[in-house]
Amino acid sequence: MAKRVLVVDDEKNIVKGIRFSLEQEGFEVTSAYDGEEALNQAKQNEFDIILLDLMLPKLSGLDVCQQIREFSGVPIIMLTAKGEDMDKILGLEYGADDYITKPFNILEVKARIKAILRRTTRPESEAEPVKVVEIGGLKMDCDSRRVYVNGKEINLTAKEFDVLELLVFNPNKVYSRENLLNIVWGYEYPGDVRTVDVHIRRLREKIEENPSDPRYVHTKWGVGYYFNA
Repeated sequence: MAKRVLVVDDEKNIVKGIRFSLEQEGFEVTSAYDGEEALNQAKQNEFDIILLDLMLPKLSGLDVCQQIREFSGVPIIMLTAKGEDMDKILGLEYGADDYITKPFNILEVKARIKAILRRTTRPESEAEPVKVVEIGGLKMDCDSRRVYVNGKEINLTAKEFDVLELLVFNPNKVYSRENLLNIVWGYEYPGDVRTVDVHIRRLREKIEENPSDPRYVHTKWGVGYYFNA
């Protein structure tokens, strides 16, 4: 089945170019040209990934991203004309999984999409037995990529899930920020270790009763992060 992509940008030539290139690769592409339209599309349809421009009419890309995160963990790549680090980090804080700075090469866009889809999906022929782990009120179903805390489902982004999965299945192993960045985001990822700190903070806000005194995801000061319940 073709992977479904939502492309959101108010510059129609950009949308047209991305659509053409992705359709040549076999993707099914839906377009939106403002924030409200993008949010409605995300609510009414199931997408495998969303390309979301930062600067949009009606609702900004960050607002759209934040609202989508209230009901979906679909991977989101932010498209931004701004190159400042704070803009990139801000996008990740709102729940984005990756960012691409304009002007971009369409080959880079396709490579990023494929990399994220490889990490978030697994071909049926390579499917492993369902992996479910329950530790101290935390339950992870790695087949359906769903997380529950005390019976309540927690909506994690693709990257938040990947980070938590790595830590949970390697309890008490301390991962440096650099290791987490390389393992979860890949060696080709252009961001820096602050990306890891942002995701750890967001993860704690979602799964910890008291994020400042975490039960699950701990910090070993000067070294990195580890899981222990």
